Amino acid sequence: MTDRASSSRTPGFAVTAAALLALGFALSGCAGVGNVTGEDMMAAFADPARYELYDCKQLETERKTLAGREAELQGLMAKAQTGTAGPLVAEMAYRNDYLTTRGQAHFADEAWRKNKCHPSPPDAATAAAGSAPATPPGRPARPPRGAAN
Repeated sequence: MTDRASSSRTPGFAVTAAALLALGFALSGCAGVGNVTGEDMMAAFADPARYELYDCKQLETERKTLAGREAELQGLMAKAQTGTAGPLVAEMAYRNDYLTTRGQAHFADEAWRKNKCHPSPPDAATAAAGSAPATPPGRPARPPRGAAN
């Protein structure tokens, strides 16, 4: 009877050992993922062909938008880090968006360089508006004292 019990354990042990060995080989392939650079990781979250047909003006607007979004996400992640379980919340809530935004910015910058784009000079209207004093919304600007009506 002991012979029978030991013979039934042997095939199960062999199957378990083979399964564990296969699992070990499978997981050893994942160990190489840690060598992926941050740029490769970001690029995996974005479409490399997205900006191929953009002109310089579109790329300039998109790059500014992406830079603003990246700064916003960094701020949100930093704020989340301060709370209880903050690092976990930051990773779960914002990390994928952050990596996607960084990947898009990378490809937008590549298209910018490929198209040999240069920043556009500020418009005359924008420059004049920047130097004029701002009036509160909904309130008309007053004429200067002593001006004729």
